[in-house]
Order: sequence, then structure tokens, then C-alpha cells
Amino acid sequence: MSRLFRLKRVVPLRQGTFFFVERSRRRERWFKLSIVATTLVVVAALIAAAPRGRYLVVSLADRSRQLAWQAVGVPPDRSEIDAEWARYRQRGIVDKLREFQNVYAGIDPPLRRLMKYAGNDPETGILRWGNYSRTLLLPSTVFVPDDTGRSYRLRPSTRSVWLRNLTIQRIPLTFFLVPDGPDLGEAMRGTTAVRVEGSVQTTNSWGLRGPEPDTDATLRGIILGDSYMQGLFVGDEQTPSECLKRHLSRNLKARVEVLNTGHLGYSPEQEYYTLREYADRFRPRFVVLSLFANDFGDLFEVLEGKGDWEEGKYWLGQITQFCRTRGLICLTVPAPWVNQLEGQRKAGFYPGMVSNILESTGQSYLDPFEDFATELLRLSTERQREGRPTSPNPLFNGSLGDGHFSPLGCDLWARAVAKRLGLLLGDERIEKEISH
Repeated sequence: MSRLFRLKRVVPLRQGTFFFVERSRRRERWFKLSIVATTLVVVAALIAAAPRGRYLVVSLADRSRQLAWQAVGVPPDRSEIDAEWARYRQRGIVDKLREFQNVYAGIDPPLRRLMKYAGNDPETGILRWGNYSRTLLLPSTVFVPDDTGRSYRLRPSTRSVWLRNLTIQRIPLTFFLVPDGPDLGEAMRGTTAVRVEGSVQTTNSWGLRGPEPDTDATLRGIILGDSYMQGLFVGDEQTPSECLKRHLSRNLKARVEVLNTGHLGYSPEQEYYTLREYADRFRPRFVVLSLFANDFGDLFEVLEGKGDWEEGKYWLGQITQFCRTRGLICLTVPAPWVNQLEGQRKAGFYPGMVSNILESTGQSYLDPFEDFATELLRLSTERQREGRPTSPNPLFNGSLGDGHFSPLGCDLWARAVAKRLGLLLGDERIEKEISH
């Protein structure tokens, strides 16, 4: 078509406005915007003036920045994620300390005396993060702070014992693992505390539960884990690590040492830094990583599928990669939860999701649930035939109202793990190491 016959777009006429009217409207718009901006600045300043407000402001800024990068396909920088976690945890510690100080004044004097003896009063207690994101109150007579990634650790060369039958409302989650000394009886006087016989715990010079490690053993391994591996309410010779050492020694006919790095409240992040600390010093051939549902968030929320699987996957990947670069066998073993044995299993999210996010072969993953279910049925049948009660669950500390492994449970766990490790290691490798 010729340009002469093209129709031109008709531009609608705009009603003119006197200059002084337009200038007045423009000033009014800027005035309203300035009021809004000033209000926002004042509100932000008031929020930032308080400690919690400063945390919220910084967190919102970090989150906005992360979302902006994700919108354009760029994953957030790990250093920013770690910094945000550090602020979140520190904020929780500050809040819990303030609340604890207020509550402590109202606690009965005998119980305050026991807390001072244990070192978990507001002045001497250690408030640190654990169990993924919770603030824990730890006795300073048994634990020490750690700022290298582990948050806290056991004191070296310390003898302690568990107390139970103590409930204190509105204080941070605490543990009565107290020094087993001559003054303990006097410290317990007037309280409801009961000593758990057979639960004495000793730590070696490395700050780990158990005897001094044999660094010249033919076969050496490290156990990473939380309270299940530390061994709650069981003796030093009954922990999963000591049971595993005995089973491996018997099965492989070798001199075996297993380093128990289990600490109550630990999660994969702390276990990664623990592995880094001891791997080069101990020179293990294998690593056993014990996990539990609360490593990924609140226990019951994790069972409903609301766990932080992305964060968990990152730290599990760090542990797996560390082992790969050093040629270490890494066996991941989720601990069975007693309620999943006695009630509905509900294993879709835990331990189901653990196997989904692991970046390792199926042979390097062991779910001992079936071993526990089979053994529980065997023991229950045996007790029924003998006319004995079948409860509480003999594989857990049910008689103490606790869900951790009993001595029988520790040994059963170790048998299952030793069997798999023996296959992963292989007879030829063991013989080769023994010959050297």
C-alpha cells in the first residue's frame, strides 16, 4: 500500500491545565509521598532501636535480597544463609536468657541449689543452639561453649550422672547431667530429683564419651550423632559406639576402635564440624552418621512433612563430600523412633525424606527399623509365653519415661550397623590393613 493512503493514528486531545494548577498538584503529590516516606523511616527507626527490632529489620532485608536473587535464577550465597542463621539463633538465646532470669527467681530454693551445683542457673548455665534451631540450657560443669561450628561440646575428663523426675516450667530445654561428686547428695536434698543408677558418663581427654581412643587400632571409625549416640541413661560400656566396637572386633577378627562423637542436641551442621575436627587426628576408615527426625525441625512437624529438607540436604551433602574426598566409607543410619514402633509407622517423611535427600548409594543407607520391629516382636512373644508384661518397650528407656535406646536397643543397633559395615569394608580390605 502506498504511503499516501496510510491512515495516521489519531492522538486524542488532552485537556490543557493552567501551569499554576499543575504545579500545585505536583507539590501535593510530593508532599504526600514525603509524609509516607518519613513515616516509614520513623517506624523503621523505632523498630531498629530495640534488639528484636534490629534482628527483624536485618532479617527482612536479607530475605528480600535472597528472594530477589532467586527471582532471576541465582541461588543465595551460603555465607548470607549462615549469617542469617547466626542472627536467628543469637536472638533466641537473648530472649531465653531474659525469660529465664525472670523465672529463676520464683523457683524453690532447693531446686535453685541443685541448678547452681550443676551449673545451669542464669549466671553459669550455657545457653546455646541445638536440635536444629532450639535454644538449650546446658550445665557448665559438663559442657563448654564452642564457637567453631559445634555450638557446645562435652568437657574433657569429666564424670557425670543423670538425674530424672525434675520438671521446671517456662525455662529453656535443659538436661540434668550433673557432676557425680561427693556433694551431689546434698545438692539433691529437698528436691524431687532421682539418680539414674547405671547412667554414669565419663569423657576422655578428647572431650568425648568413652575411654581414651586407640589411635593405632587396625580398623578405626567415627560415629556422628546426637543423644542417641551419646547414650542417655546407659553406662559407658553400653553406648552404641562401644557395642559397635565389640561386634566389629568379633565379626572381623580385628583390633577396632570407634570414636563416639555423639552429643545430645547435635544436628548435621554440628556433626559436619565435628567430623572436620577429628577426621585428620583419628584417621578413620569409616564414618557412621546417625540421624533423628528433629535434625530437620520440630519432631512432630517433620513427621507431617514440614521439615527443613533443603537445609538438611546441604549439611548432609557436606558430610558426604568430606568423606568422598578422603576415601572414607560413610554409612547413614536414621534412629528409629519408639512411637513409630508402637503406633503408626508414618515413615513417609521420616525417615523416608532422609533417603530422598541423601546424595549417596542405597548401600550406604541403613534403616534399622525392621531389625527393631522384628526384635520387639520376638521379645514380646517370649514374655507372653513366660507370663510377663510386654511393656514398657525393652529396646528403649520406657521404664524411665524416655525414648532413647536402652542397653538392649544400643546392642541391637550396633549389630545391624556392624553387619552392613562388614560388607561395605570387605574381607580383603580388612586383611590388607591387618597385614600392614
